[in-house]
Amino acid sequence: MAEDLEAFRAEARAWIEANFPKSLKNNEAAAMAAMMGEKLTGDAEKWRVAMGEKGWGTPTWPKEYGGGGLSSAQARVLQQELGRAGARSPIGGMGVMMFGPTLIEYGNEEQKRKHLPGIIKGEERWCQGYSEPGAGSDLASLQTKCEDKGDHWLVNGSKIWTSGAQYATWCFCLVRTDNTKKHEGISFLLIDMKTPGIEVRPIKLISGNSPFCETFFTDVKVPKENLMGPLNGGWTIGKRLLQFERQGLSGGGGGGGAMSQKPIEKLAAEYVGVDGAGKLEDTDLRARLATHTMEQKAMMLTLGRVAAEARGNNSPSTVTSILKNAGSKIAQERHELSLEIMGNRAFGWEGEGFNKEEIESVRAWLSGKAFTIYGGSQEIQNNIISKRILGLPDNLQHAS
Repeated sequence: MAEDLEAFRAEARAWIEANFPKSLKNNEAAAMAAMMGEKLTGDAEKWRVAMGEKGWGTPTWPKEYGGGGLSSAQARVLQQELGRAGARSPIGGMGVMMFGPTLIEYGNEEQKRKHLPGIIKGEERWCQGYSEPGAGSDLASLQTKCEDKGDHWLVNGSKIWTSGAQYATWCFCLVRTDNTKKHEGISFLLIDMKTPGIEVRPIKLISGNSPFCETFFTDVKVPKENLMGPLNGGWTIGKRLLQFERQGLSGGGGGGGAMSQKPIEKLAAEYVGVDGAGKLEDTDLRARLATHTMEQKAMMLTLGRVAAEARGNNSPSTVTSILKNAGSKIAQERHELSLEIMGNRAFGWEGEGFNKEEIESVRAWLSGKAFTIYGGSQEIQNNIISKRILGLPDNLQHAS
């Protein structure tokens, strides 16, 4: 096995060397543009095509649909070699992190063959139609209506916080197909974003970016074959997809910019300075940085252990709620510490006087405030942990 992995490592290293454009090395901006579904050009587009054709943007997905067909161990080796080259996969977004794994598990063969190749090649971008203005934490109260019109479905309603909807080609959407039941009246529908009657309005956030959108559906006609899973069975599929989302978010990512790629101790040495022994003179800051570094290392080791224990089965469980909460907390702490370390250099927003990395860090700190909200808020995850992992009852009475 070890010899096989080393042979694969040599293969991966040679392929990356031959296909990865050097202009993209450690280029965080290009990686984030690819993840958000923005139109790629030049070397970024060449890299997407190469990775898509190879199937290595989705390394463990079935080869029959265009995926890499690699084992979990080979996928880890590939990730190591990409990191060694300063490369990031240009194949990502919600299609890879959330919808694709759910489609593999719940979709019929026709739906898999129609959508998986486009996701794998980075040609098909997806957005999520879940939350509504009146249905956030209580998602099952959603009211976007889907009526059976014989030869098609007719959808009317609105969704909010639809990340990347302005770039998406498709939307996986929870819709109400039965008003007499709450959870059992929801279906899982695939909607082409080019369909007449769909309007997308980006929402500008405090960070200055617009990753989220409002999406409106007015008499939108959807083919009958775009229903995934059974009629009124969408809640089960929707919950499963959220587990995949939390698994993807548990790493604490979120586009921290160039500063987030630099070890926190090196950032501190650069901005705060060290004494003759190479130590930070601020002992309190030094202790907090050490604690954060240990928590981050423990988190990454835990993620590695969970992946190893899966032994090729990439299906997530309710444990993703624990990992998602831990990863979000660690990522937010990283941003807070970075700005504290940067001091008055952390006041940069735009214009001269601040470098690109400093401005990115300030905006990333603001974006990071959402880490404990999206993918299911921290409070929702705590409820899942208490009920489904710890087995606690809904109502606990304090002992007198």
